[in-house]
Amino acid sequence: MIKRRKQMYRVGIDVGGTFTDLFAWVGDSGSIGKVRMAKVLSTPEDPVVGFMNALSKAGIAPSEIETVIHGTTIGTNALIERKYPEPAMVTTAGFRDTIEIKRQSRHHLYDPYAVKPSPLISRKQRFTVSEKMGADGSTVKPLNREEGLQVARKIAERGIKNIAICFINSYVSGRHEQEMRDIILEVIPDAKIAVSSETRPKIRELGRFMTTAIRACLFPVVGDYVVRLEKTLQEAGCKAPLFIVKSNGGMMRSQTAKERPEELIESGPAGGVAAGNFIHSMLGLNNMIITDVGGTSFEACLMENGQGLVTDEYELEWEMPLITPMLDIRSIGAGGGSIAWIDEGGSLRVGPQSAGADPGPACYGKGGVSPTVTDANLVLGRLNSTLSGKFQLDYDAAVEAIEKVSEPLGLSVIECAEGIIEIACENMADAIRMVSTDRGRDPRDQTYVSYGGAGGLHAYKVAQSAGINRILIPPFVGVDCSAGATTMNVRHDVEGTFYAALLEVDPAELTKAFEKLEKDCTDMLVNDGVAPEEINLERTALMRYVGQSYEVATPVPNRILDEETLKEIAHEFNNQHKLEYGVYSEDFPIAFVTLRVTGASQAEQPLKDHLGKILGPKGEKASNQISGQRESYFNGKKYLADLYEVDQISKGQKIQGPAFIAHPNSEIVLPPEASAVIDEYGFIHISVNKEAKITMKEAVL
Repeated sequence: MIKRRKQMYRVGIDVGGTFTDLFAWVGDSGSIGKVRMAKVLSTPEDPVVGFMNALSKAGIAPSEIETVIHGTTIGTNALIERKYPEPAMVTTAGFRDTIEIKRQSRHHLYDPYAVKPSPLISRKQRFTVSEKMGADGSTVKPLNREEGLQVARKIAERGIKNIAICFINSYVSGRHEQEMRDIILEVIPDAKIAVSSETRPKIRELGRFMTTAIRACLFPVVGDYVVRLEKTLQEAGCKAPLFIVKSNGGMMRSQTAKERPEELIESGPAGGVAAGNFIHSMLGLNNMIITDVGGTSFEACLMENGQGLVTDEYELEWEMPLITPMLDIRSIGAGGGSIAWIDEGGSLRVGPQSAGADPGPACYGKGGVSPTVTDANLVLGRLNSTLSGKFQLDYDAAVEAIEKVSEPLGLSVIECAEGIIEIACENMADAIRMVSTDRGRDPRDQTYVSYGGAGGLHAYKVAQSAGINRILIPPFVGVDCSAGATTMNVRHDVEGTFYAALLEVDPAELTKAFEKLEKDCTDMLVNDGVAPEEINLERTALMRYVGQSYEVATPVPNRILDEETLKEIAHEFNNQHKLEYGVYSEDFPIAFVTLRVTGASQAEQPLKDHLGKILGPKGEKASNQISGQRESYFNGKKYLADLYEVDQISKGQKIQGPAFIAHPNSEIVLPPEASAVIDEYGFIHISVNKEAKITMKEAVL
């Protein structure tokens, strides 16, 4: 990696649905000389504008940047909204409808009117050719070249340039797919082609086909965006390399991102998990649930020993699996911009619809008229009327918006506003349970780490509902994902199918397979600018009991494997299976299914002592004084809550609720029963009184 020069910024920028956040630091050899933070409204019509606005607000000249790390939701949004140039798909005869038929399971078992999401590629753009590869890699039926040429000509006639090639059994051999790619390039020389045997050579065709289709869909979307961003930065005088945050918790060069756009699906939230790794190294917290509440969504990810849990089959939508290794981040439509509404049964609902950045909540005064979570917080007196100095919020507009749902429900504006907050927080708590109890972890053993501009507003209520009694708010709250991005390393995962019963496997063959993956992974890292001596490699095997339909990720030693090592692997598999599912058996035979090698560079992180000096409490200089008071409502009662400025709180000072702690990019709410202290690094620790939890009914009476 490039050695950093003094006075050059390492910049992280995360573009979300409502806000674009920036965190940057400058120094040398891990020290920090300056820190810059900024939060601006996103510009959905062109995210590049919001990106550059964040730099401008932070006072950072593009020529002062040494490295840029960027988290973006552009790929996710394009897929969900189906806003991409539709690609063509070429597959084996008989498998044209695989991505539409899917697995035939039901999202809601007893819903006779359920409608599956529309396929990413419509049937008219899916073509078939005669060919078949055997499960052992042998050719059962050669690729019919003439049929291939006819298909290529049809695709050319339709003006399609982004194409997915997905043949059955290509995970074991990609010869036929490569032949088909060559045929297409003869007819369409400038085509961008995604080949399933290279995208993810893993068993089971639905996941492999869907992941390859996603890559083909995103080629033009991500490619165009990254090219425009690179050009804009260069024209502004920036000579720094651009890295894009990956969904596996690492980053890659922008050039690689253009070729592997499917790895950007959870790009933005992954930065928050990287920040969690940094928190682990600073405070020694092993069990954390990282949460991020922005304007549009709520994300949660469980971390163990500083590492986020990984999933191998993330679903973009129901039965749309993406089989790249990804951080197990659960997202729901619950944020500051989530809209409150009344369903057909007359019940109050919140989200997943969002007012976004434009027009935004009603109180933003930009034309929004729907009642949102932000409007409810303002009416309850829990939100600074200037949004931490960004702009003046319109209280009357917020009241008028909430009246649209309070009056039909027969509630006062205050009662309805508390109901909106209660429902939104319960929805967030459900996401907490998904990342913890769904994977065999007890949320009561975790520390709730709150990120996002709206995170501090809801952290106490969400943690209380989920049964968590420890809350941590970092000093970079509100720009957490961008802060985490600046601590990331380059990371790649390389996988290959290796189906074999553990008792029958040849250790030499297993070692050879891992060594090939290690070489491929090393080549990718070097291509992204990582020096070979800075590369760390880890082995993982996806394993299962014979007959199971799912796998468990199992660590494998980084050495030449032998019979004794296989026993160690079997023991570790049983441990991991028990951790995930609560049971294991030493009697059932075990099988390898997929091998994975994860390679990463050495992460560049600031030293915690230097960070504490910049962002921590001011000690003797802090006034410890209440900066003011504000009328606010909790549980139907009016309080006069104390106001504190975060930079005027001393280390160890206890703050008792009801109170609000103002932060440049967030507002932290302490209900009457809550208390908080700040540590030497600027982290705010909040204790949760679980006995004080009230019901929704009590909240609105």
